[in-house]
Amino acid sequence: MELRHLRYFVAVAETGSLTVAAEQRLFTSQPSLSRQIRDLEEQVGVELFSRSARGVALTSAGKAFLDHARLALAQVDAAAEAARRAALPERKMFALGFLTGEEMTWLPRAMCVLRDELPSIDVTVSSYYSPDVADALARGKLDLGFLRAEPGFDLEYRVVDRERLVVLMPADHRLAEQRAIDPQDIAGEPFVMASNKARVLHEVIAGYLRAHEIEVSTVHGVDNLAMAMSLVASTRGLALMPEYANNLLPGSVVSRPLRGEAPAIDLVVGYNRANNSATLQLFLSRIGQLVVPST
Repeated sequence: MELRHLRYFVAVAETGSLTVAAEQRLFTSQPSLSRQIRDLEEQVGVELFSRSARGVALTSAGKAFLDHARLALAQVDAAAEAARRAALPERKMFALGFLTGEEMTWLPRAMCVLRDELPSIDVTVSSYYSPDVADALARGKLDLGFLRAEPGFDLEYRVVDRERLVVLMPADHRLAEQRAIDPQDIAGEPFVMASNKARVLHEVIAGYLRAHEIEVSTVHGVDNLAMAMSLVASTRGLALMPEYANNLLPGSVVSRPLRGEAPAIDLVVGYNRANNSATLQLFLSRIGQLVVPST
């Protein structure tokens, strides 16, 4: 079994299509990819995918194999990144990653925590979707991330905030006249749902809808806030999103709080426990400085 088998397997699992994985992720031919997947299944001794005219889907064995395959690839990438960093011992670097949009609030606080170290370290900042921040942490490409507590990654998480969800809607929607939205007002409206890629948010939203026995007409699934706002505006649907969305709303979209107890989602600081960066350890020792007490 070679690393390419694992990379090919993960690409097919994440796209659900041999053709899409071959053309858009791996840049190889579909027949070649099919042979590699069959070779992997022969080595493992079980079928990892079920095939149909609609594409491929993971079998129960494939689902069990996926987490281990991701972890193995992450460890290989982390080892390579550690070697690259060790080759430049004179240069202290600290890589911060953010769930896109959260850097507006949390980057200034993070830099404040590091203020005494800034003259002697090189801080890099990037933003991604939450699962991609977790993946970069697992692979050693980031030292610290502000994200959701993504399952399936060998990371440590510390909660720094709990964000309520708000209702996004077109600015001229009939519900925009209300100061707060009753949960039942969502029922029957076109609904933009967090996709399975944004699974932490998806589960919070789905749990809230179930608890209030709300049936929605899902028109799209999205994995990031920018797409959610775009689809709210274009489909005239509603969406439930964390309140940090208020920092990024275009003129065509507004938000309203939910009436009653709104669902909430944790924002966490995540890091790889195998990371022995002295700057990371210092940051973690000062993490209490991140949270601004409510007044």
